[in-house]
Amino acid sequence: MAYRSDESSLLIVVLDTNPVWWGQQLSKPNRDLTFTNCIEELLVFCNSHLMMDQRNKLCVIAAHPSKNKFLFPKSELADETASDDSEIMRQTKSDGQYELFAKVSETIREEVKDLIFSDTSGELHADCMLSGAMSMALCYINRVEKEQLNKESFSSRILVIKGSEDHQSQYMNFMMVIFTAQKQNTIIDACILDQESSLLQQCVFLPDAKIRKKMTLPTNVKIDYRAACFCHRNLVDIGYVCSVCLSIYCSFTPICTTCHATFKIVDPRPIPKKKIKK
Repeated sequence: MAYRSDESSLLIVVLDTNPVWWGQQLSKPNRDLTFTNCIEELLVFCNSHLMMDQRNKLCVIAAHPSKNKFLFPKSELADETASDDSEIMRQTKSDGQYELFAKVSETIREEVKDLIFSDTSGELHADCMLSGAMSMALCYINRVEKEQLNKESFSSRILVIKGSEDHQSQYMNFMMVIFTAQKQNTIIDACILDQESSLLQQCVFLPDAKIRKKMTLPTNVKIDYRAACFCHRNLVDIGYVCSVCLSIYCSFTPICTTCHATFKIVDPRPIPKKKIKK
């Protein structure tokens, strides 16, 4: 991650907290990749980001199958009493840990625990609400930009840590997230823990050329640019496109279900010419 000395940096981490996928990792022979280890490594990364510059800001969002939630900062963080802050400082002074690092670590751990135990839906999903979490991240960037004093410039970046499967029903939301991120000059990074994500491949930006030389890039660089049809949410190679709203369909439809535009049905059979009798 590149930093400039003349501006601060806002890092937003979107963490996939799908319990189904993380539970499957416990049944594999290599159990190094566990949810607990991922949280601890994430805390080290977030604290390193804050340590780079005192002006840097941090936000962590959980992408759950049933809902999305801010892990840090908490929505009620501003309403905490001074006694709570003094209690955190009192506890951290005993081990010499920086107060901000302690607040980030304790807040994220408590919010993750509350998210897991409060999920009583009982439904199992193979994916998570990733597009909604990324939309929340873009809204948070917009809010921070408006609250900046003296219009101080800062760079924003979204890091997506994902392990669960893609769901094609989120295709349109992903496209909207990509266009909004480009308009806001927000870079999107991704850390894919399991199988490749065709949706994230279309919105992740590569780092600078100097940094790219020092990275161990994957050998498979094939990107699936196929679009998902609006009727069945299936990836298609060839389809029909609405000339008004650019909606994609896997089969011909006389009426666009998005903008309700109607199309003329032309008979492809040639009309025979009538012979004129002399």
